Amino acid sequence: MGRIFTILTQLRPEVELGVGLLIALAVSVHVLLTNSEVRVAAAWIGLAWFAPFIGGPVYVLFGINRVQRRARRLRAGVAEAIRDRSGAAALPGQNGRLEALRRSLDVITGRPLTVGNAVQVLHNGDEAYPAMLAAIDAARGSIGLSSYIMRDDAIGTRFIEALQAARARGVEVRVIVDGVGSGWLVSPAFTHLRRAGVPVERFMHSALPWRMPFLNLRSHKKILVIDGAIGFTGGINIADQNVLATNPPDPVQDTHFRLTGPVVAQLVEAFAQDWLFVNGEMLDGPAWFPSLSAAGAAPARVATAGPDEDVEKIEIAVLQAITCAETSIRVMTPYFLPDQPLILALSLAATRGVQVDILLPERGDHRLVEWAMLANVAPLLRAGGRIWRSPQPFRHSKAMVVDSAWSLIGSSNWDMRSFRLNFELCVEVYGPGLARDLEAAILQSRGAGLDIAELRARGVLTRLRDAATRLLLPYL
Repeated sequence: MGRIFTILTQLRPEVELGVGLLIALAVSVHVLLTNSEVRVAAAWIGLAWFAPFIGGPVYVLFGINRVQRRARRLRAGVAEAIRDRSGAAALPGQNGRLEALRRSLDVITGRPLTVGNAVQVLHNGDEAYPAMLAAIDAARGSIGLSSYIMRDDAIGTRFIEALQAARARGVEVRVIVDGVGSGWLVSPAFTHLRRAGVPVERFMHSALPWRMPFLNLRSHKKILVIDGAIGFTGGINIADQNVLATNPPDPVQDTHFRLTGPVVAQLVEAFAQDWLFVNGEMLDGPAWFPSLSAAGAAPARVATAGPDEDVEKIEIAVLQAITCAETSIRVMTPYFLPDQPLILALSLAATRGVQVDILLPERGDHRLVEWAMLANVAPLLRAGGRIWRSPQPFRHSKAMVVDSAWSLIGSSNWDMRSFRLNFELCVEVYGPGLARDLEAAILQSRGAGLDIAELRARGVLTRLRDAATRLLLPYL
């Protein structure tokens, strides 16, 4: 970079001006043709014209969505081929207020709603890890595992050894760990798996900084699929801190889910697409896509989102669910930094009499996120929405319940990073069974509330700090 600036300083002024104009014009044209977000587009164009020799290279590195182009090239013609094998069937209809939501999510997600599913709630690693490890030990055909964080600690080692044993008995095993969340410079779990002979890939990773322009684009999904028939998803990473019974130094409460029934084929499809993206191998055959029969009564569907072809789909689904709510909206999330359209939608729901409850950790694990949240939620509180604090330990669970009849579970937080930048996976579930269990957990976990008087009582310097931090909202 220093050599480039040295060359630029030796250019004649008129040449430098001409080159700068060409760079600014090229960036502007590309932004106008490819970026639909007005504020982001204006920011890139402004930077390019104000400082073209800085703005141009920065835009090339960070502003161009190469992920979308690569994903479309690799996945062309594959997604439908996989989906055709899923065995899923569209629900003929859903009576009452959820029918509009069901129809709209048919279009938003691009997947059919499946019937005949069962969903089991697993609290913390204490319940989730034994169920997941037992499923891995019982696998006979295939295992697909994707985790944002996978550590090489005590519980991580148990997973690695279980995966190695499955591989040794002839099970097709594939593992994806995130290229940053599971360690960028050093990833012990990845190294351990590779040395054990387990097929494993790091999502969008390069040890060379100049080949790693996607630090903001992470795979935040948590997927485990066994023999194409049993699925696990939710918020839990693979780390000792999730096992509360062992009294870890930094305990994390979380919620995970075990799924059976036709919706598992959609979980496998999502994993298979990610494996194709990172490895180029297409997973196929009955080991991955067996014929699935009904396992319960819940209609369910997978929704994926990411900065490829699924951009903002989960955020749009959440907006539609808020719009359809008639009596209540309950949200449990570790981070609450949605942009203004979502805050407005929640506020409007509260003004029309919908009971809006947001459950956040009593003490967050990212101070900047906490500051920005305080500067972002006043409109919702003024409209009658309620924000509650969940007592320690830190709660990492993510769930949304509407009208005690519709649930959204999975990996996505309520922030712009999850809605716009991360690759995320959620599952929508219709019916009162799961909804009431989640709603009860949310309401029972409420501690002290955050009210508008508390926000107003902050000093001027504190409010300035929070408002300034809020400007970083897209990247927190």
